[in-house]
Amino acid sequence: MLEIIDIGIENAVALRWGGKITEAEMKSVFSVLKEKIKDYGKISVYQEIESIGGVEFEGIVEKLKFLKEFGLSNFSKAVVVTDKKWVKRIAEVEDKIFRKIDIKCFSTDEKNEAIEFLKNV
Repeated sequence: MLEIIDIGIENAVALRWGGKITEAEMKSVFSVLKEKIKDYGKISVYQEIESIGGVEFEGIVEKLKFLKEFGLSNFSKAVVVTDKKWVKRIAEVEDKIFRKIDIKCFSTDEKNEAIEFLKNV
């Protein structure tokens, strides 16, 4: 399950992950990301991860198509909200690799702090 949620920030896309992600869900998210990028240029991403049960192969293809078209230069900040230690480690590594995107990880108890982080420019 991959659902778009509202966190009250116009130039952000907020997602809740849980279980296996389908191609249709990925297409839906990338459609919203494209619209936000067209409207705002640089955007932020909020990801609330309950669990990850994998992604359909076709969903990965959709991600690659999106990255080929838009790249990563349109993303200014990203937060990951989770209690999964291995996901936190991945977010820390991504923050070091993707230096132009400010990536932070928060626990599920810190959702409000994560949203505040995205609001501060």
